[in-house]
Amino acid sequence: MTNNPLLEIDNYGQSIWMDNLNRSLIESGELKQMIEDYGIRGITSNPSIFEKAIAGNQIYDADIEAGVKAGKSVSEIYESLIFDDIRHTCDLFRPIYEQTGGLDGYVSIEVSPRLARDTPGTVEEALRFYRAIDRDNVMIKIPGTPEGFPAVERVISQGINVNVTLLFSVESYENAAWAYIRGLEDRVAKNQPIDKIASVASFFLSRIDTKIDDRIDERLKNIGTENLGEESRLQQIQGKVAIANAKVAYQKQQEILKSDRWQALKEKGANLQRLLWASTSTKNPKYSDVMYVNELVAPNTVNTMPPDTMQACADHCDPAANRIEINVEESYRLLESLKDPDVEIDLDEVMYELLEEGIDKFIKPFDSLQQTLESKVKQLSPV
Repeated sequence: MTNNPLLEIDNYGQSIWMDNLNRSLIESGELKQMIEDYGIRGITSNPSIFEKAIAGNQIYDADIEAGVKAGKSVSEIYESLIFDDIRHTCDLFRPIYEQTGGLDGYVSIEVSPRLARDTPGTVEEALRFYRAIDRDNVMIKIPGTPEGFPAVERVISQGINVNVTLLFSVESYENAAWAYIRGLEDRVAKNQPIDKIASVASFFLSRIDTKIDDRIDERLKNIGTENLGEESRLQQIQGKVAIANAKVAYQKQQEILKSDRWQALKEKGANLQRLLWASTSTKNPKYSDVMYVNELVAPNTVNTMPPDTMQACADHCDPAANRIEINVEESYRLLESLKDPDVEIDLDEVMYELLEEGIDKFIKPFDSLQQTLESKVKQLSPV
């Protein structure tokens, strides 16, 4: 595929990962073709993706039946299905992992969303997943909750790649970055190598604009003709907070990278924890369907896209080098303006709600998939 903007983005130092995974993609050869056509350098999964992949898809039935005959529990069958998909995908991306020296070629799998508030449980499951999958290029996804950050630190200290997910606020990104650094420092203190460990911090975008735009729409319903100035002010904010928030997070990353602690780790071979732009599909049809791609091109970052966004970008993205550095001061002002009396949007409150909703959005499909598997197990079990 020629003149593909996705390939141009790669030239600017940003890696494209895909936010989708199922066995049909793997076995049909479609994923391999997409890697070639779109320059995909990694892939992410989550409970919602697996729920869509397995529920109602007969491609998994033979393995489910084999699990039943082997006397496996529903949870054991579930893990055997997703572990097989992750292993095969890791093998598919292994050449990229080797060609890039461990920069890309990763496949992410998330611990149970029901462990989001359980530090020891998250650590235990992360270690178990990593050992069971047994691939150097697997990344374990751990949610960016107050309980998740110490889990990130401990898992990194065990030499395991981590994708810190569900990051919405700049503060949560900072917590993820320092958890990574502390994990590496723990290894250094034990004279253990740190040069083969990778991490990304998945910073979510479109959900932020959706949440804030909804609040603004509610305000606009109650504004009369005597408040047209306020109406205009609110409308100017819509669809702009997520990108501004991401630009500020990127600036915070640059500060952290200048710190003595990071520089000391870098000298010992530590790899940068890259910011990964997640939730990049545009929810509002009034906005460009590639706005969360075009505006956030930056070196040493990742943009993970669902297939629809990837196809849209391949068709009409207009990337430019290091665009994330444009209008940075304006981004700071925009976030600060949310506190103004005629706006009054509590960004901390919004971010907290988004985190809680994000966890719930993974728990529901996780539970739904367990129920689907339980029904299939009953159907396939001998009477």
